[in-house]
Amino acid sequence: MNQLKNRVQLIGNLGKDPEVRRLQDNKIVAQFPLATSETYKNSKGEKVEETQWHQVVIWGRLAEIVEKYLQKGNQVAIEGRLTHRSYDDKDGIKRYVTEVIATDLLMLGKKNDEPVAEKEVAENDLPF
Repeated sequence: MNQLKNRVQLIGNLGKDPEVRRLQDNKIVAQFPLATSETYKNSKGEKVEETQWHQVVIWGRLAEIVEKYLQKGNQVAIEGRLTHRSYDDKDGIKRYVTEVIATDLLMLGKKNDEPVAEKEVAENDLPF
């Protein structure tokens, strides 16, 4: 029997600058919204673009890389798992959240109109 896995792969653009926090136990976490888009033609032959938003959470060394290199608009490929949680907001209303806990990150495109130096990132910053 095949074992099912909770695995998500997305390619998209950051919707805003990452929010990075350092927690009391010296852990670091980064969060950002990621926009993914799909284009298709509807029944009338018109081009339609649909955008989906995903909340991405990244921990540890990858969060440090996010803080150092990423900003709103950057294109990235991520891989991770979906998680669902709930919390009570300030008014006591239960809210439900679906997040992507990213375990892998690939920076795509350009940084400040210059190609991202893979060597610079790979040799000094990646956790593997």
